[in-house]
Amino acid sequence: MTGDRHVDHRPGGPARSVPRPLVVAVLVGALVLTACGDTTSATPTAENTRGDRTPRGEVLVSAAASLTDAFGAIEDAFEDAHPDVDVVLNLGGSSALREQLLEGAPADVFASADPDTMAEVVDAGLADGPTTFATNGLVIAVPTGNPGALTGLDDLADDDLLVGLCAPTVPCGMFARRALDMAGVVAAVDTEEPDVRALLTKIAAGELDAGITYVTDVASSSGSVEAIDLPDGVDVVATYPVATLADAPNPTGASAFVDFVVSDRGRDLLSSAGFGPP
Repeated sequence: MTGDRHVDHRPGGPARSVPRPLVVAVLVGALVLTACGDTTSATPTAENTRGDRTPRGEVLVSAAASLTDAFGAIEDAFEDAHPDVDVVLNLGGSSALREQLLEGAPADVFASADPDTMAEVVDAGLADGPTTFATNGLVIAVPTGNPGALTGLDDLADDDLLVGLCAPTVPCGMFARRALDMAGVVAAVDTEEPDVRALLTKIAAGELDAGITYVTDVASSSGSVEAIDLPDGVDVVATYPVATLADAPNPTGASAFVDFVVSDRGRDLLSSAGFGPP
């Protein structure tokens, strides 16, 4: 019978025998509890440990500088709809963002101000199936009060004025030069800025008499900049594509964010910022 019982020696008292099945049950229970752990303290991953497709975690979005205000509003609305998500915006010139991605910078979503820049990212195998979600137009931007007394595109050829454009490698610079070529104007350019927001800042501060920016940038300037329309026949439209990235750290969050951008709610926010429909 000694093979069926376990002897328990406790200090200060007589030895007691404990039924072996009870010891086994206690040990098994302890092992089960150890294996299960405290599930309430588990941290969910971006892809969800619970098997659903609810977005959570950080969503890294690289977006053209001209989308600053619109994507700021979309960020707020998206996070309201998905409380477990933190959208992190990386804003800059589309070409600079493209180079970051080609060099391996992590991102979940890329939104460009032109299809050609997006195409280079797609051709590199970093994205697939971009969707056009908005359009934008160009204007001549001048400081409030128009101290340079500009009346049209021809005035950008005046050497006495301080004129700025975006660098030719970024979409706003490429589109501005296309508009100037269509009008037959050779601008007397004093500075080339890395993105449209950098150009807008100098115009708003009165450091420049004029520059060519997007319609939406003037709309976002809170009255510090005024717009002069381009002449009839000079019709340059910027087209904006967005895509999830192939190596997105958070593909669930990326897909949800892109879906939100192209949704009715997303397009309402884009329209409120001055963007046109795709």
